[in-house]
Amino acid sequence: MNALPYLDSAATAGGGDIEVSFEFFPPRSQVAATELWGALLALESLGPRFVSVTCGACGTARDGTQATVGRIRRETSLAPAAHLTCVGASRAEVNRLAESYWEQGVRHIVALRGDGSAPGAPFEAHPDGYANAAALVAGLKRIAPFEVSVAAYPECHPESPNKAADLDNLWRKIDAGADRAITQFFFAPENFLRFRDQVAAVGIDVELVPGILPIANMAQTQRFAGKCGASMPEAMLRLFEGLDDRPEVRSLVAASVAADLCARLCAEEVRHFHFFTLNRAELTYAVCHLLGLRPKEAIHEHSRAA
Repeated sequence: MNALPYLDSAATAGGGDIEVSFEFFPPRSQVAATELWGALLALESLGPRFVSVTCGACGTARDGTQATVGRIRRETSLAPAAHLTCVGASRAEVNRLAESYWEQGVRHIVALRGDGSAPGAPFEAHPDGYANAAALVAGLKRIAPFEVSVAAYPECHPESPNKAADLDNLWRKIDAGADRAITQFFFAPENFLRFRDQVAAVGIDVELVPGILPIANMAQTQRFAGKCGASMPEAMLRLFEGLDDRPEVRSLVAASVAADLCARLCAEEVRHFHFFTLNRAELTYAVCHLLGLRPKEAIHEHSRAA
């Protein structure tokens, strides 16, 4: 099970050429804001390429996204990426928000179609809005030279009729100008590696970044997986059996499982990992530590001592 030995000495000594990015969501209370900011500051020390901030389910919380992104931009060294969806807004409204981000100095957008305007409802484009993520990407590129990330689905988007249609949708987003694709989370390395081969086979040439979700809460993770069509291997599920009342042990197992997944991908030349943090630092920090990443200050101090 353990693939950590696959990491070479360069990777385990200061992270080597491994890069990471982190996803957060806007807080809905002062307590949640305090927790989010603590997580951001803890993970800032690892020097991520960027941090993204979601806009909430069904296109909600755009104001919270903008406020959080703005604070990150003003008060940290982090490069924030704002999630932007097509849900519940006209093109003019989305364009104004994108322009506002650019004026704030935000240069990176995660462009998504988004879900339905109500939980469980199918997506319906606003009558005057962007019809899909590809149209949104093209619109953003007309506004300013944003760096644009889009979503990809190793196990196929649950609404896609088949894998070919799903890959065709990804191709349209890249053709519209997207700079990279960040995948939905998955738990078997073969799912990502097979998808990477499929993407290359149809001629899509873009940075493909695996999305990693350390399992902080099994029931919650199973709900997430059910909604997005991510399979959960039986062997992995058995590792968490009997740990519902042992959160500390569960966290140790979760960190090991996620680090093992990343290590197996490292062995296949993957070097950038995007972590869905759920606004908590500990698990993600632990996985990054197992991959060899260290706080930048600690690395510099070690170099001076040597």
